[in-house]
Amino acid sequence: MAPGRDRPFFGRPWIDDPYARALRTGRGPLYLRRLTSPNHPDDADDTLGEGDLLPLDVERWCAAPDAADARVLDRCTGPVLDVGCGPGRLVAALAARGVRTLGIDVSPDAVARTRRGGGSALRRSVFDRLPGEGRWGTVLLMDGNVGIGGDPVALLARLRAVAAPGSRLLAEASPHDVDERLTVRVEDAHGRHGRPFSWARLGATALCRAAGPAGWTVTGRWTAEDRTFLELRRPHPEPRTAPRTADGRRELL
Repeated sequence: MAPGRDRPFFGRPWIDDPYARALRTGRGPLYLRRLTSPNHPDDADDTLGEGDLLPLDVERWCAAPDAADARVLDRCTGPVLDVGCGPGRLVAALAARGVRTLGIDVSPDAVARTRRGGGSALRRSVFDRLPGEGRWGTVLLMDGNVGIGGDPVALLARLRAVAAPGSRLLAEASPHDVDERLTVRVEDAHGRHGRPFSWARLGATALCRAAGPAGWTVTGRWTAEDRTFLELRRPHPEPRTAPRTADGRRELL
């Protein structure tokens, strides 16, 4: 048995598990382990093995923005909310450009690292009350964060409430054509892990399908550095039309 195998951590996911340690060091390897078969998150599957480890790209998250990130940053108009900001590379880059940006993350280590890098961040769940609700010009959902909560439509609907009318949501999809609801846990190379939680994986097609019911319109899609991105727009509300009188004239509102 490998050293540390089956030594769980008992705190909340992303906080007291190996993710926190990886953020402090800036290094992996780190994984999400599937604990259920796709789309059956309540049914534990004892047959899942090493092939069901989904790598997390900690080193890239902790590095400076790459060329694919730069294309996303160029589309941002402030104020910007980065949901699940992690170590804050995008928050810091936008702050350096003079764009008002806030990162939110449930991990205190993520928030601390974002602040050390020159960004502004709060320890907050996206489903909690947030500053500036209804006034954000751009919302970022990067690095697999479409999976937050395990219900993409509910997540996108929540973000529609946070965003301003006419705003954009820049989301990163899985590079694979997947649409999965899972129970997972964060795990390191020694088998140390945290508690299970709900997650989702969506490719571009599935993300497009989830956008409409949540009140978003898909306005762009592109691939860079083997990563896939979508731009969604929150439509402006339809202008209010005055009712007509019996002779066909508009009534005064």
